[in-house]
Amino acid sequence: MSEKSIRLWLREAAKELRDVGIDSGRLDAEVILAHTLRRPRTSLHAHLDADIPTNRLEIADARLQLRRDRTPLAYIIGHKEFYGRRFKVTPATLIPRPETETLIELMLRYTEDELTPKRLIDVGTGTGCIGITLKLERPHLDVTLADTSLHALAVASQNAAALNADVAPLQSYLLDQASGRYHYIAANLPYVDTSWQRSLETNYEPAEALFATDHGLALIKKLLTQTTSRLHDRGIVILEADPRQHQSIIDYARQYRLSHIETSGFIISLRRDD
Repeated sequence: MSEKSIRLWLREAAKELRDVGIDSGRLDAEVILAHTLRRPRTSLHAHLDADIPTNRLEIADARLQLRRDRTPLAYIIGHKEFYGRRFKVTPATLIPRPETETLIELMLRYTEDELTPKRLIDVGTGTGCIGITLKLERPHLDVTLADTSLHALAVASQNAAALNADVAPLQSYLLDQASGRYHYIAANLPYVDTSWQRSLETNYEPAEALFATDHGLALIKKLLTQTTSRLHDRGIVILEADPRQHQSIIDYARQYRLSHIETSGFIISLRRDD
């Protein structure tokens, strides 16, 4: 394999990615190469004429092929930024989305003036990004990370350790293994209907973390039924779901004494009536 400069590799890689419909081709190419060379992206710009070591070039080319095949960038480099922190991701976990940060913003507002400890459970935790972030931002919260997947819980536990977050992992299908009542239930459950159009990248994410029956609402409805024994009066359930599902969730939740507080983007908040 002949030597290739950073400038030339980035130019060719960006074009290859754009040719297969990846609009962020240049950025993705820079991220891949920076990760492969174990240096910041800014360092690439300062050394564009430097040659890429042959052994690193082979790795960069292999990673570029993965991206050409639409493997998500987060799986290629092994992490994703969420609310200013780096979270490890693997194909066993859903990749954190920017829209989920709205859930964090709402929860920080709901918990802003609290002085006493409160219990929160992050259901379907995946990487743990929701529960871990809330624990770090609101240390008074007693946070449980719940997931049915032991693989996901292992990743969440690794993220908690790396970020020094004191949280408790729990293997549980929804709230089946939870005990007592919670002041807050946060959940980013599978809500995608299999008939919806979606990006090719989602083919690489765990199907059980994306899709649900009943027009995507089966697991959300099941969780709402469980709140009767697991949510304090005046407690809050905060969910991520597609905006087209929000009204159905609001209507369904009424029978479990849950009133709509607000919606913001993909996030919907409900409160248990007294």
